[in-house]
Amino acid sequence: MFKHIAPNSRITRRTLLKTLGLGGTAALLPDRARAAALPASGGETATLLDLSKCIGCGACVQTCREVNASRYPDPVKPLPTLLPPGTRNEDFSDKRGDDTRLTPYNWLFIQSARVDGKEVHIPRRCMHCQNPPCANLCPWGAASKRESGTVSIDAEVCLGGAKCRDVCPWQIPQRQSGVGLYLHILPTMAGNGVMFKCDRCQDRVATGQLPACVEACPQSVQSVGPRNELAAAARRMARERGGYIYGLEENGGTNTIYYSPVPFEKLEAAVAKGPGKPHLASVADSMADSNTLAWAVLLAPLAGAASALLKGTKRILASREAKGGSHE
Repeated sequence: MFKHIAPNSRITRRTLLKTLGLGGTAALLPDRARAAALPASGGETATLLDLSKCIGCGACVQTCREVNASRYPDPVKPLPTLLPPGTRNEDFSDKRGDDTRLTPYNWLFIQSARVDGKEVHIPRRCMHCQNPPCANLCPWGAASKRESGTVSIDAEVCLGGAKCRDVCPWQIPQRQSGVGLYLHILPTMAGNGVMFKCDRCQDRVATGQLPACVEACPQSVQSVGPRNELAAAARRMARERGGYIYGLEENGGTNTIYYSPVPFEKLEAAVAKGPGKPHLASVADSMADSNTLAWAVLLAPLAGAASALLKGTKRILASREAKGGSHE
């Protein structure tokens, strides 16, 4: 039985492990556990979106699709028949052109609403939480958070169990069946595939470029920089212009921050919501719950081991395929 930890308590990993009676294992835990036990602050890169500038032209969506096209899934068909009987695959491969929601082939879309006589357009993608439940609770170690504050999913390791989507307050990640490592391990098990979402163009950023959506925007809607500076800028804009902010407190803080000229409560009421169409409601810090936090810390070493095992399996399969090809 876990000891009670007061919600919203800022505790260190050592304190948490001591509380859990696992203090002696602290040195064995991978960095992944740190995100759960000690929310990172400062030093992370965030984006600030000024919605008063967005005209909904879709340039960000289009360039996102072009830049990431080579990373989109190419499923093997027919898709496996799943067990238990009646379980359905999730297949968006025949809807690759759908840019009206988030899908495995569309990692950014624009919500629009008319509020207080103003047309507001909202580019939606991963919020890149500061303490992301998807990265903390993925049992396979496929989701992770980088020092930059970016949260990504390793498609080479992901088995598509959708835990990341289940624990995401906005249900951002989207699953495509018929792709990924599960086809070689448990091809008929229900709920498999690979989860996809925005990783803030980490490959481009690693080479000194901006995320594609930021670079392509003709209205300069997005600013990129240290989170503490952008948070201060958002507060200043809200104070001087009488606007509203979303992302500073939601789920304990995110690295995607919105500034809006109209209240987010009204935007939440006006935008279309549903699968692949995230909400704009207030979100409590899901990782502040003591049981969730405890599970994240306990899961960390297991997920790290699972990730290493899956990566090894992937390398073995790739080696066999290469040898098979060489004999053809």
